[in-house]
Amino acid sequence: MDWIHTDNWVQEIESVFASASGQIYRSVIGETEKILIEKALQRCHGNQILAAKLLGINRNTLRAKIKKFNIPTGKFKHE
Repeated sequence: MDWIHTDNWVQEIESVFASASGQIYRSVIGETEKILIEKALQRCHGNQILAAKLLGINRNTLRAKIKKFNIPTGKFKHE
């Protein structure tokens, strides 16, 4: 996972630490998870079954996370 060590990633983490809200871990993991889900849905053109397989998670888990992060799935069907 060399991408974690890119300058942008490190800068983002540094900015999170600067705000130090006491929820750093939850904030970083949640935002990262949301981005992964959105990218998987984009790559699979909104197909949740394929996106779940790509991510290596259960379809129902993906659907729960889509709901948790309020990800509008319709926008991925035309990309």
